[in-house]
Amino acid sequence: MESILLNHPTHNVQGKINLPASKSESNRALIINALMNNQSTLFNVSEARDSQTMLRLLSSDEHILDVIDAGTTMRFLTAFLSVTGKDKILTGTPRMQERPVKILVEALKVLGADIEYKNKEGFPPLHIKKFNYSGVNKLEMRGDVSSQYVSALLMIAPLLPEGIEINLTGPLGSRPYIEMTLQQMQHFGIEHTWIENKIKVVHQLYKPATYQVESDWSGASYWYSICALSENADIELLGLKENSLQGDSKIVEIMRKIGVDSQYTGKGMLLKKINEGKEVEIDFTDCPDLAQTIAVICAAKGILLKMTGVESLKIKETDRIAALQNELSKCGASMNESDSEPGLYIVRQAMDYSKIRKTVEIHTYDDHRMAMAFAPLGLLKEIIIEEPGVVVKSYPRFWHDLQSVGFEINKVEQKVL
Repeated sequence: MESILLNHPTHNVQGKINLPASKSESNRALIINALMNNQSTLFNVSEARDSQTMLRLLSSDEHILDVIDAGTTMRFLTAFLSVTGKDKILTGTPRMQERPVKILVEALKVLGADIEYKNKEGFPPLHIKKFNYSGVNKLEMRGDVSSQYVSALLMIAPLLPEGIEINLTGPLGSRPYIEMTLQQMQHFGIEHTWIENKIKVVHQLYKPATYQVESDWSGASYWYSICALSENADIELLGLKENSLQGDSKIVEIMRKIGVDSQYTGKGMLLKKINEGKEVEIDFTDCPDLAQTIAVICAAKGILLKMTGVESLKIKETDRIAALQNELSKCGASMNESDSEPGLYIVRQAMDYSKIRKTVEIHTYDDHRMAMAFAPLGLLKEIIIEEPGVVVKSYPRFWHDLQSVGFEINKVEQKVL
């Protein structure tokens, strides 16, 4: 097991950061382009492993396609391969084979897909065979499980003889990601209607176009954390848009409560420290990927955090709720679910992290966001991050970018037992 020791001698951070491209935008653009036989030109496609895996598998002639640990790639390819009549087996890591896909698979079967579960029902690996349109174009889906199921179906809708009408039941999670999908489809000529809980896309043709992928707001969130935990900061994040399609751009609003202000410069966002509040309550329903970052910041700064809308974290790359609880406890903080209000999690600081005597070792659970959420703590004291290579999933240059603003990173010698 590889580990790194991370710290920042001056606690002052200045620099311009070229953020990685959004893998959420990239993955949607890659699927849409493949659905029109790659007639469009895409710029700034993400270098993240998830997007590069998507790019590789879309052009692969292999019968067995391994998505590794890329959940978006698994879900989007399941719909893409179904509607295009490809005979493929989709598989992934052991953790990927524990992540549910039944809601999406059963919806595709209603439309006419022939999909077989190779092992456990409701989970990958999947054998995707032929597609014979059933004549059914109306689906009912829960809105609180994964927006990726909805997005996967919407992107293939224009290819079906009568399109698709999706009736979303119950509360809707991650709405901005569905809106992102529809806006990207619109960029390539596809119209839709969304009235109350019904989204309708009729049969129509995608139109080739050029598309510039924006920088990643999820990746930006770690720099907001760095700004919040530094003594002084002057950070400009390049490639971000003022009016973004990405749900994680909500970090701008959230961080104003936690000590960071943002100004759009025309090239990106300029971050500055401001005074923070003592207590914040945040609903992460539309931006669950920000939860780990915010939990760590608040724990370190002694801000009482009340979190809701985080139930989907349990089925991510790891059980992120359990992972956060374990690692925050090492940092003098707790994260507990309210007895009186299920779904409400409260993060409290029990001890000032910077005054903990021993160097804290953070286990990353093979989860890129665990590594990057806890890394900014190196501004307060030395911290060890285990398995730092996990960041390749979404932000391969992360450690290099930290070094560019003064973080010292050294490999930790492993003891041989």
